[in-house]
Amino acid sequence: VDDVPADTIARRFRYDVALVSTLKDLEEDIMEGLKERGLDDSTCTSGFTVVIKESCDGMGDVSEKHGGGPAIPEKAVRFSFTVMSITVQAEGEEEAVTIFQEPKPNSELSCRPLCLMFVDESDHEMLTAILGPVVAERRAMKESRLILSIGGLLRSFRFYFRGTGYDEKMVREMEGLEASGSTYICTLCDSTRVEASQNMVLHSVTRSHEENLERYELWRTNPFSESAEELRDRVKGVSAKPFMETQPTLDALHCDIGNATEFYKIFQDEIGEMYMKNNPTREERRGWRSALDKQLRKKMKLKPVMRMNGNYARRLMTREAVEVVCELVPSEERRKALRELMELYLQMKPVWRSTCPAKDCPDQLCRYSYNSQCFAELLSTTFKYR
Repeated sequence: VDDVPADTIARRFRYDVALVSTLKDLEEDIMEGLKERGLDDSTCTSGFTVVIKESCDGMGDVSEKHGGGPAIPEKAVRFSFTVMSITVQAEGEEEAVTIFQEPKPNSELSCRPLCLMFVDESDHEMLTAILGPVVAERRAMKESRLILSIGGLLRSFRFYFRGTGYDEKMVREMEGLEASGSTYICTLCDSTRVEASQNMVLHSVTRSHEENLERYELWRTNPFSESAEELRDRVKGVSAKPFMETQPTLDALHCDIGNATEFYKIFQDEIGEMYMKNNPTREERRGWRSALDKQLRKKMKLKPVMRMNGNYARRLMTREAVEVVCELVPSEERRKALRELMELYLQMKPVWRSTCPAKDCPDQLCRYSYNSQCFAELLSTTFKYR
């Protein structure tokens, strides 16, 4: 990027050009896939479908350490995409056939940067201004076909975009939801904090992009002339215009971190026998925490961290860690409950860590729903003080 004017804050490819370049990179794989499936490549000229996973994430602090450069924000955001699969429906055939599947869809090697921006991911206005054209191009491509020469013949491709590579913060940003401190805690459903703690099992997905757009219109026009509070309750915290269609998911890393954060608190509370107390003082709580930290450091070489991170979470969420914590838990009954909680967790974990759970851990996948209900049951009875 040496030939870029100094005050540039974003660089990007045109989306369609980037997709053409990617398909040309995959030309050999496509031809190989057609051959493996026994398809005659000269008859397969149309009916190609490409599924694209889109990702967008903040890249944290990218400040110049000995700055002499232009004054720009010291955060960056990267928007990128991955070709997940290519299928073809040959003429006269009922079924589409997969001719390419990305073997490592979560690897940075298969992820192609489309746009790099010097922006703070919380700066909604700046982000939407820069990504506006990307959204427009994406919308145009949804409706049209790309005709491209692959293996010496012109072939017609259509694209499906799946916005699943966003973390929770970015989903909220893109879908116009209130930020993470909101009463409406979920990116998938309308649950509030209180409702979620009382009902951990049954929720229906109510936050699709279309629905968010409708809710924003309600917020903007306030057709029933309601007060701000009533209106907010009606739109369930959708108060900015949904900008880019995402499919909210929770990525495996944040799943690990979120769960470990909760377990870390449960461990402290169990050491202090919280289930028998009303409201312990801050001093008491601090004591429990330092006892836990000391024990984890001594027995597992786990140094205390300011904010939960992935590596700490993975070490903490193990049978070994529970045994170490149980040494400090006075009651045998509570130790049993803690072990059971962790056991259920470890049964469920492979399902969200795996790229393809149906293939990698079918048994755990079958039991997942049951396990998660047992897990919720245990939390809402034995650990209801949380």
